[in-house]
Amino acid sequence: MSRPLRLLVPAVVALLLLLATYLMRWDARALLWLQEAQTTPAQQAAQVWLPGYRAVLALEVPGFEKEEFSGLSYNPATDTLFTVSGKRPQLVELSLTGQVLRSIPIKGAANLEGVALLEDGHVAVLDERQRSLTIFRLDADTRELDSAQAVQQIELGTVGGSNKGFEGLAWDKRNQRLLVANEKNPLRLFSLACDGRQVSGPLQALGDLDDYLTDVAGLSVDPRSGQLLALSQESHLLLGLDPQLQAQSFLALLPGLNGLTRRVPQAEGLALDSAGNLYVVSERNLFFAFQREVSAP
Repeated sequence: MSRPLRLLVPAVVALLLLLATYLMRWDARALLWLQEAQTTPAQQAAQVWLPGYRAVLALEVPGFEKEEFSGLSYNPATDTLFTVSGKRPQLVELSLTGQVLRSIPIKGAANLEGVALLEDGHVAVLDERQRSLTIFRLDADTRELDSAQAVQQIELGTVGGSNKGFEGLAWDKRNQRLLVANEKNPLRLFSLACDGRQVSGPLQALGDLDDYLTDVAGLSVDPRSGQLLALSQESHLLLGLDPQLQAQSFLALLPGLNGLTRRVPQAEGLALDSAGNLYVVSERNLFFAFQREVSAP
């Protein structure tokens, strides 16, 4: 190898490392790791302490190999999970072990990317292509939903210029609001005033999340602490944030870490159940469950 080439190779490697650091936010993650090391056991117990979680279940949901799961929400009334499919618009109810309980087609929807279980049987779904949020009434006998007969449908509009649209959605019962995230460019969090049945106010910007993540694919709120959980498929990361949107802890969604033995190829939704267990769905039909280790500090 000639001398110019020998000098060029380290420069290219350094450039690639710098690029990866920027794209994956490794610098912010390193600072957060140092912050985690200084968190006291009492502080860890008062939040969803993500470093203490380990994967306990990873499976493919049969019959949905050609679908695209996106968004995930827990229903405390039934102790079940709900996700949506963006390919054939439908609402899918799952058990906590990833078994399909029912599939509910949604007429009039185009590209569903988020779901949130509200109050008194109400459910909100987010349509990225139509840039809308629709609220339906759901009960145990529901087998089909029609956007023309929805409780409420709201046009969300467009945020910024070139963007990927609204994707994350979560119900924040403590603050009586829905939280909505624009996927990227800008990566921004918004709120909608909501009483658990209908939205009663305009979209309000809360802040940006791009200091830590490169995109947002899913959201969830811990009803006990008010902590926000944000999921990034590009960063392969689950991030916990306080009410001021300051990062508190993270969980890397990479094989060999946190009990994961397989890759989470495109994480698209997360939910937290009443026992504090975490669930993640990934395109196309993958389901993961995480539990906090009893011995975790």
